[in-house]
Amino acid sequence: MTDTDAAGPETNGAGAPEPGIRILAQFIRDLSFENPRAPETLRAQNAVQPQIEMGVEMNARGREDGLFEVDLKLSARAEREDGPVFHVELLYGGVFQIAGVSQEDLEPVLLVECPRFMFPFARQIIASVTSDGGFPPFMLDPIDFAGVYAARKAQALGGETIGNA
Repeated sequence: MTDTDAAGPETNGAGAPEPGIRILAQFIRDLSFENPRAPETLRAQNAVQPQIEMGVEMNARGREDGLFEVDLKLSARAEREDGPVFHVELLYGGVFQIAGVSQEDLEPVLLVECPRFMFPFARQIIASVTSDGGFPPFMLDPIDFAGVYAARKAQALGGETIGNA
């Protein structure tokens, strides 16, 4: 028998816990699907592919219990020349436990890595709801969350520079 804590975090030999992400919960916070012109938009002769406008947002916040909530907001608006086809918006949430991550690395973990874990589930929800709306399942292409994060950081830094000039 040993006196070690089997439930404690693993260490990297230096006494610091190994970096790790645990997903404790995932859930739909808000879901909206609009099919404003049904059943006309569902007819087979409407073979013209709609134009799709996509939106992606990620947000995170710490909780009093030391865990983190991450929100992934995905939206898709499909339109043809004759008007809207459908609009779907999903706010998908997760609760995460983050260990062994430095303070300066925490934001990218929360806004890049956590959404990567959540994306396949959110993608399936959107595919299911569009299918239930009478359309072929709308399968979102994979998202480069690191690229979205970098672009938002650059935009925020650019906005601060302009605001301080």
